[in-house]
Amino acid sequence: MNGLLVTVDGPGGAGKSTTVRHLHDLLTAQGHEVHATTEPSHDLLGRTARDNSDTYSGHALACLVAADRYHHLTTDIRPHLDQGHIVLCDRYVASSYVLQRMDGVPLHFIETLNAAADTPGLAVILTADPTTTADRIAHRGTRHRFETGVTTSRTESDLYEDTIRRLTERGYPILAIDTTTTASDQVAAMIAQRVNQLATTDNPESTTP
Repeated sequence: MNGLLVTVDGPGGAGKSTTVRHLHDLLTAQGHEVHATTEPSHDLLGRTARDNSDTYSGHALACLVAADRYHHLTTDIRPHLDQGHIVLCDRYVASSYVLQRMDGVPLHFIETLNAAADTPGLAVILTADPTTTADRIAHRGTRHRFETGVTTSRTESDLYEDTIRRLTERGYPILAIDTTTTASDQVAAMIAQRVNQLATTDNPESTTP
């Protein structure tokens, strides 16, 4: 099959990273060549954005995240797609639509910054009840300034619902999954089923909008 970019976004506590790990293992066991990555990336730009979100905020942080995204696409994601791999990306454009709006950045600025980012072959957005995600974050013990309790979890959840609509209108192939009562391995199995459907129809690799 041609390369396929699968992105996984969703509020803090929805289970993104765990789901990506399960999905990587499942797809690999099924015989696919899989490359897992994350945004912000582990390159210099990504580390700057990830490790300094208390220093950089608003428009500055939005620009850092977008710059890292374009560099990440050029140096990591597209090369693996060109080799026919399935690329799993933990956070992508949908997260910018949510977190940067929570940081006071106008939507039109975020849309313009990300307008040239590749459209995924499958854009998974995990959702969950805000009370559940806030509780998971509290038990996890590590959090950033966008995760301060059930109020921010509710805001994040509402913005993801809005983002699902906006990205669908932009042509993103959205798969929304509620993880409130569904285990991450089951979520991964649901995503793998859709990936295999795309594989059997010889889905083209991701394209620019």
